Amino acid sequence: MWTVPLGGTTCVIDNSLNLGINKIPFPFKASPKSLPTSGLCRASQVAELFPTISPEVYVREARVEDCWEVAETHCSSFFPEYSFPLDFVLRIDRLIAMLFGFSIPIGCQRTCLVAVVGSSDEKACLLGTEELKLGGFDGRLSLNKGYVTGVLTVDTVADFLPRKGPLRQRRKEIAYISNVAVRERYRRKGIAKKLIMKAEAQARSWGCRAIALHCDISNPGATKLYIGQGFRIVKVPEGAKWPQPKTSPNMQFGFLMKLLDI
Repeated sequence: MWTVPLGGTTCVIDNSLNLGINKIPFPFKASPKSLPTSGLCRASQVAELFPTISPEVYVREARVEDCWEVAETHCSSFFPEYSFPLDFVLRIDRLIAMLFGFSIPIGCQRTCLVAVVGSSDEKACLLGTEELKLGGFDGRLSLNKGYVTGVLTVDTVADFLPRKGPLRQRRKEIAYISNVAVRERYRRKGIAKKLIMKAEAQARSWGCRAIALHCDISNPGATKLYIGQGFRIVKVPEGAKWPQPKTSPNMQFGFLMKLLDI
């Protein structure tokens, strides 16, 4: 959130603001408690005249320069109880996994999306070529990359989708969302929705006809978010052993899916 460093200065005010067109009444009534009788007001009182400015949030594919912030966002969201030095070790582990641990089967796709506060890709000044890759990430550097506020991974690897047929073949044309995380102070600002919408657009570009995910059933807020975005809960057949993410042994997941208009 941008703020104006007003410090402890004072300014003279009038009971109207002359914009050269007409006079606009002053937006609040002065009282002996709020304004000194000398006609001066404090900077904190002047700041009430100006609306809060929220920087625009853009969603794009993650680049190598984003990896540390991606690891930080992921760990602080999913493992908030960890403290130093364990939290630092966990971030290093996530960073190494992102750069060197992603192995994608032939014919599959995987993309990490980031929501950033700052300049969009159209306004970013990128150094390097599009062919420069590291661990599947865009290796170009930006002079104004922005601050990562949320992350999401979407792929067609289908590791957590039920296999097809007696040969246990991977399912095709179904994208899978995972690792949705938003930094705590940026939550409830629509960032997760923007990430999901971008993931759906990415899935369509891959030719997918549906997109799926697992959601912790003890998190009703997340479930409500996904249902609001058009996902529907899929009932797992009794006795079926569908794959699930490997997290806490006590965590239970619901399986949600959404059909895409191509």
